[in-house]
Amino acid sequence: MSFRSRTVKNTFLWRVREQWKLLGLFEINKDHEFYDLTCMLKKGLSTAVQHSVDNSGTLGEPTEKDYADVLKQSHEGFELSTYAGPVFSHFRQTVGITDKEYQSSLSSEGFYLQFISNSKSKADFFLTHDKRIFLKTQTKREIRFLLTNLKTYIHHLEKYPHSLLVKFLGVHRIRTPELGKKYFIVMQSVFYPDERILARYDIKGCQVSRWTDPAPEGSQIIVVLKDLNFEQKHINLDQQRSWLVRQMEIDTQFLQTLNVMDYSFLLAYQPLHADERRQSWSFASIILRTKKSVNSGGSPTVSSHTFIPGIVEEEETTDLVTEDLSNAAAIHWEEVHTGTSHLKKKQNSEISTDLQLHDLTSQHRRLLPGYKNPLHVIDGPDLRYFVGIIDIFTVYSFRKKLEYLWKSIRYRGQKFSTVPPAIYANRICQWIESHTV
Repeated sequence: MSFRSRTVKNTFLWRVREQWKLLGLFEINKDHEFYDLTCMLKKGLSTAVQHSVDNSGTLGEPTEKDYADVLKQSHEGFELSTYAGPVFSHFRQTVGITDKEYQSSLSSEGFYLQFISNSKSKADFFLTHDKRIFLKTQTKREIRFLLTNLKTYIHHLEKYPHSLLVKFLGVHRIRTPELGKKYFIVMQSVFYPDERILARYDIKGCQVSRWTDPAPEGSQIIVVLKDLNFEQKHINLDQQRSWLVRQMEIDTQFLQTLNVMDYSFLLAYQPLHADERRQSWSFASIILRTKKSVNSGGSPTVSSHTFIPGIVEEEETTDLVTEDLSNAAAIHWEEVHTGTSHLKKKQNSEISTDLQLHDLTSQHRRLLPGYKNPLHVIDGPDLRYFVGIIDIFTVYSFRKKLEYLWKSIRYRGQKFSTVPPAIYANRICQWIESHTV
């Protein structure tokens, strides 16, 4: 290719990229600089997941060997490494994603999408074509941090299955002659499905550099707004407010143990249609939502045939369902058993029920919505909210301590993001407390 041809092509690509930056979200088609990379990712990830599918019959609870597992697969022009594959395969099942569904999203025929973020991070952000799965490049240090703390992270999500923490679905490294090594994580998109979302926010509970110019009215540009953009607004959850406040406390306390700060609370909302509001609290809907709350995306310690509803911090309607399903269990025993054996088994069932209810209460479950991506969706009276905690890799290191001292002088009296983990956790919890009704 001549110098002139290369110059014309580079100019064209630059103009296209400038247009893409205005759109926020766009297809990575054949003219895009990341097209070859995403094609390799599709092929490599599909093969890596197929390995999990082929070995699914031999997988049980993850072992120490599984956490240290590294699968390297060579392809034409690149090599893909998969870290802790058996662990993530098992974890995906617990959040309601089968390997086949996961593989289908990652390797669909449609183009991947790139999201141009207003974040200070230099990471690249990709979405699968169905927008269900999010891929983000990470530094080697961040990948090491996640893998080192993976068992602790998994344990927290088993203990609190309805946690707000983003759900990591895989960790990989791709190596090519042109790009060298690139590390990236795969995670569930908090903002899925996004067709009706009206606004998106990245909240840190502070003020410094926490304003973003909104998109022009009527524009299709996707802009993630920040704390100062949310002033004078509230999250209206009604009965479920107390659940969100408490779960935020639980998750931020966990992040304190990891000595991390500067994470974000993602928030988006869309209006509920009239039929959605009616269906949400119909008896049939509550029964289905109750089963989802116990089983789908639940802890592996709770069996898939559990007959008891999850205990959630909601009012009369939930109590009614609990009572009705408990009565249904008693009727079932009376139909099957007779005489003294029936009485004994009924008493044993009640004891088992009490233990299961205690487990579900301690796990701080809520009544999940009958909607896609239920672990990150919570409905208020009029709006459906998408919520989640992301970017949990910033350790409060010696360098961050120096940054904290410097910013304390420069931004005296103002709130900024680089603060000790305990202060950061307390501040973002206070933000949730003061911005929810």
